Amino acid sequence: MSLIARNVSEFLNELASSSPAPGGGSVSALAGALGTALIAMVSHLTIGKKKYAPVENGMKSTLDHSEQLRSKLTKLIDKDTDAFNLVMSAFAMPKDTDEQKNARAAAIESATKEATMVPLDVMNVCREAVELSEFVAHNGNTNALSDAGVAALLLRAGCRGAYYNVKINLASLKDTGFIEKIRLEASVIMEEVDTKTNAVMDHVESQLA
Repeated sequence: MSLIARNVSEFLNELASSSPAPGGGSVSALAGALGTALIAMVSHLTIGKKKYAPVENGMKSTLDHSEQLRSKLTKLIDKDTDAFNLVMSAFAMPKDTDEQKNARAAAIESATKEATMVPLDVMNVCREAVELSEFVAHNGNTNALSDAGVAALLLRAGCRGAYYNVKINLASLKDTGFIEKIRLEASVIMEEVDTKTNAVMDHVESQLA
């Protein structure tokens, strides 16, 4: 059964077990998915209200966009665990002969690269979603302002967690060109998400003061 098909209690029990997967990568994708779901909720609570008629079209667009991003992040919850298991399978390959050792090393490198791209995907989706959290924080139903703030916080947490997973995977790779390219890309994404989230937090806290 996929992780996302389990109920909350089952997922938490699996997470708390001695199994290394699901782990922080899947949880990071889940945090992002929760953030996008909150954006959708704020959008729903705004659409159809006469007071917010001037932003109705923008809110509908935001709702559609947030649901697309939630779908992507939901799939990445399982994809992260699948990628980890692929790495473990590569490590389990035989290594008795030089030929086997070379094949195993190549498989580990390839699987680890794939496992690196999954959290990078999570980071990219969270970056896209945090823009939406800013929109609903500034334009959504003010009764749900705190929810917009929580959405931004969850998206930053998801992005930061994915960033850690990118970095730990890069540390075990040998392809220096790949390492430098992904390290730079991930760093830029994280900086952008931190900046945008801080702006949302400043707005929310100024309005709630």
